[in-house]
Amino acid sequence: MADATLEVFRGNQDAGSATQYKVEITPGMVVLDALHHIQQKQQPDLAVRWNCKAGKCGSCSAEVNGKPRLTCKTRMDSLPLDKPVTVYPMKSFPVIKDLVTDVSWNYRVNKRIQPFTPKPKTDWKMYQEDVDRVQEFRKCIECFLCQNVCHVVRDHDKKEEFGGPRFFVRVASLEMHPLDNASRIKMLKDELGIGYCNITKCCTEVCPEEIKITDNAIIPLKERVVDEYYDPILRLVRKIRGAAKSD
Repeated sequence: MADATLEVFRGNQDAGSATQYKVEITPGMVVLDALHHIQQKQQPDLAVRWNCKAGKCGSCSAEVNGKPRLTCKTRMDSLPLDKPVTVYPMKSFPVIKDLVTDVSWNYRVNKRIQPFTPKPKTDWKMYQEDVDRVQEFRKCIECFLCQNVCHVVRDHDKKEEFGGPRFFVRVASLEMHPLDNASRIKMLKDELGIGYCNITKCCTEVCPEEIKITDNAIIPLKERVVDEYYDPILRLVRKIRGAAKSD
């Protein structure tokens, strides 16, 4: 048994500061347990969002010691306890209260993406390799840690021009689906701003589901955008076809 100090943000988007709390550490305790201890014993009005405590709902996202993490999967004994453990809300989103942030922007982006659109008279048969390719993307729990760590969203606040890693994953799950008949390539370029991503792989590093966001979603989508809009041969073909239609 030992004590640890948690430095927790208290406040809202207008004002706030860090408050320190002493917590008795027990075997197997995670950061979310420590926050619950603070709620139960010291500060009942501490606002913390959580649901499953099993790393599957994505609700308890926060920044622990400066790194975006799920508090329910971050063990206290994995952190240095000789100094305060800092717990702050995700910095890319407005703070509602304490550790709870307003992530509604993400859902607005999601609504803009054309949903799964099967080919007419689809024969609902797929090769296992096609199933495996898109199955990885379906593991996303929408914790939005990847959105939070992305420098385009976090440091440059490009929310109007940029969709973020989570939604590149969603587009990849649709674009790479063998039975989908829609094209979202123009949207990736013009509305979701995939060109802003410079492939730092920070989103992959924080993903609790270990989705290879950069390698398996973002890079293949970037290649499709380049092929569609910047390949000189395809540009020439489109120009010729456009001239033929005008005649």
